[in-house]
Amino acid sequence: MARAYNFAPGPAALPESVLKQAQADMLEWGDAGASIVEMSHRGPEFMEVATRAESDLRTLLGVPDDYAVLFLPGGATTAQALLPLNFANQGDTVDYVVTGHWGKTALKQLTPAVSVNIAASGEGDGYRKIPARDTWRLTPGAAYVHITANETIHGVEYRPAWGETAPDTGDVPLFADFSSSIASEPIDISRYGVIYAGAQKNLGPVGISVVIVRRDLLERAGMPRADIFNYGSQLANDSMLNTPPTWNWYVAGLVFRWMIDEGGTVEFNRRSDEKAALLYGAIDGSGGFYRNDIDAAVRSRMNVPFFLADEARNAAFLDGAREAGLIGLKGHRVLGGMRASIYNAMPVDGVRSLVAYMQDFQKTHG
Repeated sequence: MARAYNFAPGPAALPESVLKQAQADMLEWGDAGASIVEMSHRGPEFMEVATRAESDLRTLLGVPDDYAVLFLPGGATTAQALLPLNFANQGDTVDYVVTGHWGKTALKQLTPAVSVNIAASGEGDGYRKIPARDTWRLTPGAAYVHITANETIHGVEYRPAWGETAPDTGDVPLFADFSSSIASEPIDISRYGVIYAGAQKNLGPVGISVVIVRRDLLERAGMPRADIFNYGSQLANDSMLNTPPTWNWYVAGLVFRWMIDEGGTVEFNRRSDEKAALLYGAIDGSGGFYRNDIDAAVRSRMNVPFFLADEARNAAFLDGAREAGLIGLKGHRVLGGMRASIYNAMPVDGVRSLVAYMQDFQKTHG
């Protein structure tokens, strides 16, 4: 079987070595006589898996001891709904900076019991820019400030060229959706109150999410909520207040170990720079045959939307890409065009293959 280079945005490509290990453990875990999928989450075998996964994630991301790590069912959208319930009181103001589709989606998950202040929005510019930090209208004493670190659809990301990757919000804790950029570079977690991420882009398979929360924030009373939605209760029960998605947790743990063995976030930061430079270089150097409309200061290194000058050629481009072993390139329905997601599991050679195909397609269709 020849595996294609998979540029899908999520569920996204996983490292081949991880898939092979998961395949081997699917039938029987070690000499336990049962599959990892069949084991009790309370049994010693899975408890070892869970403990190793948290330890490896802490090592990978440099999570300080005063931060808790939760592994929970669902994705980022579920976390978006739980943030105000856990960290705001009825009537509190929460500040949101909206820089794309998923930042706007986060607004839809808010309970009406909080007052929402859109501190800044890139919608007026078609989400091609991130509003300058000095234009944000933050609320003194807000419960928290929320940002989307990387917009998977619109392809904007907080980059140093914009100003900083973790905007200063003073005494108000900064909460960030890191679903599509987590582990792609070193993160100073102490700059955030909460970091959360659906696993299905850079961390593992769909169906599980990671929440990293400063422990003192868990002391907030929050709003009335079922115990299953209480982050403090989840922490007290090792993220196993109910039966967790054990297989997803296990595979995510394999991905954490793979990233550590490959050199950690420092190495993936280097690779991300190389891959993004190759792809944006091909787009910008095409003389307009391809284009990316995002302000260069905030171009995402994870999700690269691009458009053909003649959109009538979109179908031919995608058909040819598939024949060349390049899949998952169709753009999101919100924007159309193309999108290449180049997460940690995408090797540099995959991006080189895409660039070569783009140049060949331009020669034959330009």
